[in-house]
Amino acid sequence: MEVTRIFDLLANYIEKYGWKEDALAGKINGEWVKYSAKEYIETANNLSYGFLALNVKKGDKIAIISSNRPEWNFIDMALLQVGAIPVPIYPTISESDYKYILNHAEVKYVFVEGNELIRKIDHILPEVPSLIGIYTFKDEVEHKHFEELVELGKENQNPKLLEEIKSTIYNGDIATIIYTSGTTGYPKGVVLSHNNIISNFLASRPVLPFGSEGKALSYLPLCHVYERMLNYLFQYSGVSVYYAEGIGTISDDIKDVKPDVLGTVPRLLEKVFDKIVNTGRKLPWMKRQIFNYSLWVGFRYKLNNDFHLLYKLQLMLVDKLVYSKWREAMGGNFKVIASGGAALQPRLAKIFTAAGIPILEGYGLTETSPVIAVGSFFKNGRKFGTVGQVIPGVEVKIASDGEILCKGPNLMLGYYKEPQLTKDAIDEDGWFHTGDLGNFEPEGQLKITGRKKSIFKTSFGKYINPTHIEELFKESHFIEYIIVVGENQKFAGALIVPDFVFLKSWCSAKGIAYTTNAEMVQNPVIKKRFHKEVDKLNACLGETEQVKKYTLMEAEWSVMSGEITPTLKLKRNAIAKKYADVIEKIFS
Repeated sequence: MEVTRIFDLLANYIEKYGWKEDALAGKINGEWVKYSAKEYIETANNLSYGFLALNVKKGDKIAIISSNRPEWNFIDMALLQVGAIPVPIYPTISESDYKYILNHAEVKYVFVEGNELIRKIDHILPEVPSLIGIYTFKDEVEHKHFEELVELGKENQNPKLLEEIKSTIYNGDIATIIYTSGTTGYPKGVVLSHNNIISNFLASRPVLPFGSEGKALSYLPLCHVYERMLNYLFQYSGVSVYYAEGIGTISDDIKDVKPDVLGTVPRLLEKVFDKIVNTGRKLPWMKRQIFNYSLWVGFRYKLNNDFHLLYKLQLMLVDKLVYSKWREAMGGNFKVIASGGAALQPRLAKIFTAAGIPILEGYGLTETSPVIAVGSFFKNGRKFGTVGQVIPGVEVKIASDGEILCKGPNLMLGYYKEPQLTKDAIDEDGWFHTGDLGNFEPEGQLKITGRKKSIFKTSFGKYINPTHIEELFKESHFIEYIIVVGENQKFAGALIVPDFVFLKSWCSAKGIAYTTNAEMVQNPVIKKRFHKEVDKLNACLGETEQVKKYTLMEAEWSVMSGEITPTLKLKRNAIAKKYADVIEKIFS
């Protein structure tokens, strides 16, 4: 079965994996609800009939605002089959962004998870003139329920018409519009075709070292192209997809599902490792020494068995005493964890891989559907500190200023209703300018070195790459977020958001009474400890790169408070504006 349009995945699934009873699964009130391959396809078809009964036509835009759940897939496939365009929207964005996206895309119907999100957007819906109706996936609200559309489809089944419509849809047609949160200005609508996404998941198949017997746990938002592409890849390969109940239940869900694969961002791996370290520090003295020894061994790990016999014996010892327990706590079955969205600390990739939990790091953007490069288990397929090899069919070159340029079948059709922005991003020769800086390693792996626009110059004329400094500082257990500032100043400064969960644990171990975050960042003992931490990290940097002055922030940064994007990237302009007074004091 050839998959040329995304909805062809359904026919491919039933042909190759029709026996599967858990094609998709979601957790409701602590219980897993599974859908077989047959149920998946029947529900998607009935929804397509329902959309046709509502007079939804090819090119109509339909929004989905929901956390991950099987209904997300049902709606997605149903819309694609009738030629409508799914517009996935993050459940965590601001009211102004909701209003902008719904109007900019001229959305006709909105599918919302439930009461909580309805309350967030209900009052702005009258300001969206294109809107016809709203459906919910759960909760009793005044709007129609998802199941009503399923029933409407059952009452108006028309397989012949559906097949006729599907035959008019081509792989170059628009499949989706994904609005990137961006770090400045209004969200941009990235227009992706069926071929963009299909070419990407086919080229990314080597990340899966197993077949249809596998299970995936999904927690990253399906409205993000990374998780959505992985989701299609799992379906193409017959891998069962289990949706985590929430970010707070991931540990329990991993133990339940025992997944073979997980798509993640580095922040989750950082938090998992921090939790492991915190647990290790509470062990009795002898066990704590063994635990610390296991960290020392893990951080020295090399790929391709490039180590001597003594190290192999050391690794075998700590694997039996320590790492085996880590694997058990993480379900005991991981074949691979695919990390993307931001740079992963090489030391974390080393120690997880040493512990028998292989990490493959990848790189890409929404505009590239998203993968440009990803690690693999082939020769030279991965190298710590890199994002692996460029995927088949995609071209990458490094511009004279170090910027990564890309072209290939994964490159977007353009930005929706924004021809000038599209022209600015894709040059006359068809190269997409990523805005990222990088270079190639001798073995061919791509290494990301920073963001082109984030680099600044001090008043002494020295260039500072803040990304490099921030990645180093985030290796500290004490630091949750850091932004390096100092354009046209004499030195580099920083705003540092402590990891308050770790800080509370540290204070408890030191016998320090914890009151409030605001009071603790002013505590002389804590300020002295952070000063020691910053000095230690600065020692790894050149003189001009070192953070000379900094401020400890008293509140956590979040999507809702406006400092980071839904993909956990810093919104540099927003931070600079919001904390202008704080930054000014650093340099005054």
